[in-house]
Amino acid sequence: MNNSKMRIRHTAKKHVSSDKMCEVRILYRLVKEAINDLKGTGLLVNIVIITTMTAILTIFGVFFRSTLSISSFAKELGKVLEVSVYLKNDSNIDYATKQIEEIDHVTKITLIPKQVSWTSLKKELDLPDITNPLPDTLHVRIDKPANVEAVCDSVKKLSYVEDVNYAKDLAEKISTANNILSHLMFFVVAIIGILTITIINNTILLVIQSRKDEIEIMRLMGVSNWYIRFPLLLQGAYYGFMGALISIIPVYMVHKHLMTVHNFFFVPSADYALNLVILTVFLVGIVFGAGGSFICIKKHLQV
Repeated sequence: MNNSKMRIRHTAKKHVSSDKMCEVRILYRLVKEAINDLKGTGLLVNIVIITTMTAILTIFGVFFRSTLSISSFAKELGKVLEVSVYLKNDSNIDYATKQIEEIDHVTKITLIPKQVSWTSLKKELDLPDITNPLPDTLHVRIDKPANVEAVCDSVKKLSYVEDVNYAKDLAEKISTANNILSHLMFFVVAIIGILTITIINNTILLVIQSRKDEIEIMRLMGVSNWYIRFPLLLQGAYYGFMGALISIIPVYMVHKHLMTVHNFFFVPSADYALNLVILTVFLVGIVFGAGGSFICIKKHLQV
């Protein structure tokens, strides 16, 4: 009985291996078809398409990398943005500090005693010998400029707080700049997608028209739809991949210049910035390239 099971398993393994080899041969055939389609498109046309894709993806990559740098500068400005909290006389400073630290988005609190403030002010101005009128001050640092207003509202409700002050205009400008960048990035991605899909769509349409008779024969032979589609999808993805590969060169040059600016102003740049941009450019190129092919196939090839 055991010997029979072993023979069955051995036979099954042989069949699985054979099926896998069959899949490999089919994949090889599909890749070969895609290469033939590329050759059939013509060298000049391929160069024009890849060059256009490179230009489009370079614009996207440069804009994306610049956006990351601008965000880093905005984040650094946000870190130095502080809220000055003026305490009432005879307030318990330790208790006030502990309570404010528990408020969401507060990252750091620095105490400026009123005597220190008064001494500094007297050095700058010729003041009469009067009683110190200044309050104890807490400089509260917040994680993001967008959260300043919410923190201020929470701090104002505390009974021992006399007043709250911060650079409201600066906080609003930083927050507005970040919002504009986010919307602009979405707009650029949309434009890149439309341009890429349009270019690939027109190219694949030419391939479909040139292979019209061959595709019709494959249909009559009962060839599966994915066998007809896959080489065309590969061709679109190839254009996107090559465009992304070449666009790395100008994107890297821009990255080097931006790093010089970061170092000059002592503003740290995200370690993953370049890798993230390169990965995103490849994804955008390949996905939109294959997407353009897919749309064209659905529109002009009834398979």
